This record gives sequence, C-alpha cells and structure tokens, in this order.
Amino acid sequence: MNDSIGTRALLRQLEIKPSKGLGQNFLVDTSVPPKILAAAELKKEDAVIEIGPGVGILTRLLLQTATKFTAVELDQRLYPFLRELLSPYPGAKLVEGDVLDFQPEALEPTAYKLIANIPYYITSAILRHFLESAHRPQQIVLMVQKEVAQRIVAKPPEMSLLAVSVQFYGKPKLFAVVPAGAFYPPPKVDSAILTIKVYPDAERPCRVTDEARLFEIVRAGFGQKRKQLANSLATGLHLDKEIIREVLAVGHIAAERRAETLSLVEWEQLYNALDGLAISTKAG
Repeated sequence: MNDSIGTRALLRQLEIKPSKGLGQNFLVDTSVPPKILAAAELKKEDAVIEIGPGVGILTRLLLQTATKFTAVELDQRLYPFLRELLSPYPGAKLVEGDVLDFQPEALEPTAYKLIANIPYYITSAILRHFLESAHRPQQIVLMVQKEVAQRIVAKPPEMSLLAVSVQFYGKPKLFAVVPAGAFYPPPKVDSAILTIKVYPDAERPCRVTDEARLFEIVRAGFGQKRKQLANSLATGLHLDKEIIREVLAVGHIAAERRAETLSLVEWEQLYNALDGLAISTKAG
C-alpha cells in the first residue's frame, strides 16, 4: 500500500481517531487521488467543491489544479488543520458544517464541479441536494459503495428509483473500482469512483414541466417491488386500476411491465399520459 503522504501518521499527530458516528473512512492509498482527478477532467479555470477533505490527501492535488476551491467539512477536529492547508491559496475557502446546509446557489453564477469522498449513508441525500438545486454542478465525482455505483449506472431492465433519479439529471459512469484496503479503517465493501456528467437543461433525455410530479409517479412505480406497473401505480397514486391501464395504453407501456424495465423516455411518456388525464378530467 502506497501511503507516502502519511495519512495514518497525520491522524495520530492531530490526535484524531476515525469517527464511526460520522462514517469516516480516510483515504490512505495515494494511487487513488490521481484517478479521481482524471475522472473529474479538471481544467485550471474550473471551480471545485470538495466534500469531506479529511486530512487533504486529495485536496492537495485539487488545490494545484483548480482556480477556485471550496472545501466543506463537518468534523470540527479537522478545522485548524484545513485552515492552515488552504491558507496559501487565495482562491480557496473552508466551509465549516454540514454540506446539506450548504447552498450551491451561493456560488452563482460560477460553474463548478463537485468532488467528494463521503460516508456511504448520505450518498443519496447529497446527490438529491445538488442535482435538485437551482445551481447544479457541471460534473460530479463521488467515491461511493461499489454496489451503489452499479445501481446508479444500471439500464433497463435493472433500473431503480436511485438510477432514475440520477439519470434524469446526468449521465453516470463507473470510472474505477477502489478496494476496501485503500481506506483507514477499511470499510466492509469495495468502493467505486462514480462520475456524473450533468446535462444542461436543454439536453436532458427526459424533460417535464413538473419534476416533483414526475418523481411522485416514479416513486409510485417503484413503491411495490416486483409488482406490475398497473398495480403499483394504482396503489401509489390512489387511482382506479382501470384508469391506470388506460393511461399506460396511452403511454404505449404494457400494464404487465415492472418499474425496473422502464427507460427515462418511457417515464416521460407515462408522465405525459397522466398529465393528459388530469387535463381531460378538469375539462370534463
């Protein structure tokens, strides 16, 4: 294991033990940060937000590349170290606190890339927070659980609510697998570097006027695992099953299909069919 930066030694020097409560697994393998950098396709003019810089094994590389840099760290024990690390860089700043309280709109109108090595349990929350923001990143590079990365990049017939939620906003790719031994303490499973190239609004494969309504429909579709769409949608949307069957027919989707088999375009067709039903109902 290549640990020349001395992450473990630095943690001992700072008298910091990884916190189970914060879900901390510090990256120690120095062969991994260059892969993250490559995945991010950083240019000198790029602005970067790094979530969870820890003791800076990746941060040092990012500071050499990005003109504008924002580190967001929750662990108060790391603040003095990170302030000192960032101090020589006029374009760098530290945000102390929960990233879910950080508003990307504060960077307006700066285009930015989001890079993060985060606790697995907040992966979905962070993705929602930034992808549903009015000021989305151009690109996201996350270190996530390998299984979660595989779920996010899945295609029909293996889609999930998480896959639809991410792929609505961007194109995900599993860039590289990172073994558990690259971290201290090692997690129980391998990780993966996941990249998401966020679509400009005009280039999304699925475009709707009411995103909240679309995801209400998607959640209903996935609400009852292994059930046919006609059943899960009727239950989740509180509509008569025969009405749902008619809607599915209008959307050119077989009632016997299951949610995991639908593409983004088909979710858009279903949304439009339900929207048409609502309009005709009001007109009637």
